[in-house]
Amino acid sequence: MITLPIVTKRDIRKLSLDELKAFFVEHGEKPFRAKQVMEWLWRNVAHSFSEMNNISLSTRELLDAHFTINAVQIHTQQQSSDGTIKYAFRLHDGHLVEGVLIPKDERMTACISSQVGCSLTCKFCATGYMERKRNLDTAEIFDQVAIIAQQAQEHFGTPLTNIVYMGMGEPLLNYANVLKSVERITDNREGLGMAARRLTVSTAGISKMIKKLADDGFKANLALSLHAPTDEKRNTIMPINESNSLPVLKEALQHYHQVTGRMVTYEYIVFDNFNDSIEDAKALLEITKWIPCKVNLIEYNPIAPAAFLNAQEDRLVPFMKYLADRGVQVNVRRSRGKDIDAACGQLATKEGQPQPA
Repeated sequence: MITLPIVTKRDIRKLSLDELKAFFVEHGEKPFRAKQVMEWLWRNVAHSFSEMNNISLSTRELLDAHFTINAVQIHTQQQSSDGTIKYAFRLHDGHLVEGVLIPKDERMTACISSQVGCSLTCKFCATGYMERKRNLDTAEIFDQVAIIAQQAQEHFGTPLTNIVYMGMGEPLLNYANVLKSVERITDNREGLGMAARRLTVSTAGISKMIKKLADDGFKANLALSLHAPTDEKRNTIMPINESNSLPVLKEALQHYHQVTGRMVTYEYIVFDNFNDSIEDAKALLEITKWIPCKVNLIEYNPIAPAAFLNAQEDRLVPFMKYLADRGVQVNVRRSRGKDIDAACGQLATKEGQPQPA
């Protein structure tokens, strides 16, 4: 009996344009085919070689013999009473991540994930109670956006307007793939052509990577998940603060602003009787003086493992007013999709367990 070797096909979307050109030349094909294929993969979001109908059958068969397209698929979806839709996306290796389509007023926002699970263990976040399995690659991040954009058209007849990297995982701990996905999403010729100003990457505060964003010419928006105005309080809910304290973050954010000239958004979940006092507002006011910024006060969405509750209106309103009266650009961001666990801090998957159809 002759044992044939197992051929492992490479995901074609991991190749650069030059690598794909070299492949075609090696196999007697014209190098311009590489650009055609790249456009199919990233602009037309082809998930099979058979879709590439301006490429000859023999060339498509050549591609199919050597490569695969590890496309992300919708595994399940749930729609909230407010129109929000949560998706469980199945990856090629069986892992699941979640993404959300959020329709609100004139905006149609995709909230997407950057990791399977998370390693930061923030005490108020459902994803923080999951084990981090791996980083998502560029194409897996891109696919979430492409799928949600298509869903926005199908469900609401309107294009996607905004993308936030605020789903599962810490984007700046998957730095290279996140930045490459931003490039693909904003590429006008071989991508989705979205404006960089419509994208926001949110971080729990990885100081050295915030500096690197600035130095690498990052064009999208940056948000910092702050959630507490002092090191003492932030340490208790966000262990990452022990190695990325507020003074360290201040230095990183000032470098970011100095290099880019752009403001930063502070995301601040307001917890009941934890960070919602006027004293907390005073401390937060000092942080807003570091660089030009705006503050989003976020309604908390309780999760089973955590004991936190949402701040009461009689504390939230004075807190917001204290900041606004002193010139801070501040907004209250109400939760969407709470009834399907799609709101801020609620994303988590139960891999290996049956999912609702």
